[in-house]
Amino acid sequence: MTLDTAPLTAPVNPAELKEFTRRNPTRTGPDDGALGNAMLLLGVGGTAFALFAVFVGLVGESLEVTLLWGVLPLLGALLLAAGGWRLSGEAVERHHVFKYRTDMFARSNGLVNEWKEIDRDLPGVIFHRGKFRAAFPVLRRESGRFVEFANYRYSNQRGATHHWGYVAIKLDTALPNIVLDALGNNGLWGQSNLPVTLGPEQRLSLEGAFDQYFALYCPEGYERDALYLFTPDIMARLIDHAAQLDVEIVDDWFFLYAKRPLVTTDPATWTWLMTTVDAVTQKLDRWTRWRDDKLPETASDEPLPPLITPPPAVAAGGRRLRQKRELVKGLLILAAFVGAYVLALVFLFSLPR
Repeated sequence: MTLDTAPLTAPVNPAELKEFTRRNPTRTGPDDGALGNAMLLLGVGGTAFALFAVFVGLVGESLEVTLLWGVLPLLGALLLAAGGWRLSGEAVERHHVFKYRTDMFARSNGLVNEWKEIDRDLPGVIFHRGKFRAAFPVLRRESGRFVEFANYRYSNQRGATHHWGYVAIKLDTALPNIVLDALGNNGLWGQSNLPVTLGPEQRLSLEGAFDQYFALYCPEGYERDALYLFTPDIMARLIDHAAQLDVEIVDDWFFLYAKRPLVTTDPATWTWLMTTVDAVTQKLDRWTRWRDDKLPETASDEPLPPLITPPPAVAAGGRRLRQKRELVKGLLILAAFVGAYVLALVFLFSLPR
């Protein structure tokens, strides 16, 4: 599709921004305002403590207490509060400009802006995890094949927030659960950035250079189906356009994941995303012909009566990949650290003295 990225970088009219903000108020604080909010909170608390110290010093007629525990901390707390107030204000202003540019971009390119969705109900591996789950912004292309672009976040049990960007493409039929873990975005030691650990027995090696870019996981017994779906031309398109993105097929959805925001005001990011989506979707029509030969054959080809749920398109064994328990993963990591520590001690004590 022809992409108009001008609204992402065009000068913002202050009057239009003010009116837009009035019609679309920010109900939650922006993520990049956390530092300013923390500084403001510390400054207010410090100011309260310093004022109390000043009061104590004046009552006790102690110049030292008033100066050391009151006046000087008060000046520092006021500066901290002022800096936090300014940073918070700048973060809110950037947030308003981001919302305005995103909305103008969506309007210029025929996208529907759904703003924020709590607990986005999608079947991918990054969803339904942790708490305080939210997608913002959510842009959708509803003409032609349904495509959704969004930034997503959730918090784990320890309170850490995980940020993702994703593209969700609606398929014409349900397919086996297949994950392509991009190797280019893995950690320093090669660990996957995906929030799940997939059983290694489900990994399938493909031909050519594909294994240098992706680790492909498919349910056991669906290896031939994965080869049918990921033909050399589709693999080449993924390498050329999505080698830094993790890919998942689950039910009738095709997902692209990134550990960073994908809905941004960067024109280059949007050009890359749209090019990737167009390159992938041009090859998805052939997937509608896939059939799961592991399903029992129906006794008749006659259409089902109304109000009866149609049979599943994928057998139970192919609907979800097996995931390793996080406890096992944690124990393996702990065992690796303990083993390294023991080896280091053995090496140190083996040195000549």
